[in-house]
Parts: sequence; C-alpha cells; structure tokens
Amino acid sequence: MEGKRRGALIVVEGCDRTGKSTQAKKLVDYLSKTGRYSILLHFPECSTRIGDIIHGYLNKYYNFDDRAVHLLFSANRWEFLPLIQSHIQKGVNVIIDRYAFSGVAFSAAKKGMNLQWCKNSDSGLPRPDLVLFLDLTPAQAEKRDGYGTERYEVEEFQDRVRENYLQLVDDNWMVIDASRSIEEVHKVLCAAVVKTVDSVDDNELETLWNKKTKRNYKMKIQKRGES
Repeated sequence: MEGKRRGALIVVEGCDRTGKSTQAKKLVDYLSKTGRYSILLHFPECSTRIGDIIHGYLNKYYNFDDRAVHLLFSANRWEFLPLIQSHIQKGVNVIIDRYAFSGVAFSAAKKGMNLQWCKNSDSGLPRPDLVLFLDLTPAQAEKRDGYGTERYEVEEFQDRVRENYLQLVDDNWMVIDASRSIEEVHKVLCAAVVKTVDSVDDNELETLWNKKTKRNYKMKIQKRGES
C-alpha cells in the first residue's frame, strides 16, 4: 500500500440491546459518505460453518460446555483474521460490531470461567485503534424492544457481563452513555472515529493482550449531555 496509510480498526462493544449494530452501521455509512472508505463486520459471523453452529447455540437449538462455546466464538474471529488484515493493509477502515472483548466479557460471566482464561484464545488478534463501549445498565436495556429473546438476555447475567467489560477498559477505549438518543450517540461516535481514522500512521496494528506490554490508562467517559 505504498503511498497510502493503513486503514483503522474500530470496534463497537456493549452489553445486549445497547445499540451496537445500529451505531456500527451508521458509522460505516457516515465514513463512506465522507470519503473514508470503510467496511462493516460483526461477530459472531454466522455465514461460516462455525458461525452456523454458534447461531444454533444462541437460539437455543444446541447446548455445549461453556468452554467449548467460548472457543467456538474465538475460532469465528480467527477465521476472519486474513480478511481484516487485507482490508487494513489496503487502507480500508474496518468497523466491527462485537469483537474479542465481547467474547471475554460474556464467557467470564459464566460459573467457573475467568477473564484471564477467556483472554488466552484471542491473544494475538489485532488490537483495535479504538474501542467504543456503549454503556447501558441491564435495567435500562431491559426496557428496549426485543429484550429477552436471546440466550444471554437475563438481567443478572448482563450485570456480570457489564462488570467484566469495565475491567477490560484500556487506553484505546471510549465509554459512551448509550441511554441517549440514537442521533446523540452517533454524533459522539463520529467525532471520535474521524479523529482516529485521520490520525492512523503506517505502523502495524499491535496485538491483543500481549503480556510484554503494560499500559496505564484513564477511562474516557462521555456523560449525559456531553458531546
């Protein structure tokens, strides 16, 4: 990609019903309209054989051991690594709706699972340039349309998932109040993403959870009413 900067890797995360898919799609549309070519991926990606098994599990057609489920989700991300790398190298921005952080936060909320074990299978995947965490309490999410239709949409479980997410916050994260309107949240996300996309350099992406790298960070939170 001589003469071109690499693309940015942006991840949208959050508990269930926080608006991730809506916001990720709006981001890709906005970036593309402003000349910043971008694509959208989402995990789990159910178009593959692994993804099809995950889809069946989420819709309660199958049951597996929790560790096997976690490794299936992780394998689904790894099988798309070549595609992600290819787009990034060509200067295309990749926006992902749920990534490794989601896998870790959900799996570690289960009995007998912990954050470190859950990180291991995703260690080495590309570390995003920016993670946008849409924060909403499970009590707030429960009031949204469609809540409760999927396996993990139970308030007590979602509380544990949210706690795990907050333990994963790093210096490349921004925590956004997702209780605001779709357009208010979109405005905040666009500003953060444009700044990131326009400032990436030619350095290769780092990898997730590299044990040799220790980071100090402050959580960046967009409070209600801020922009």
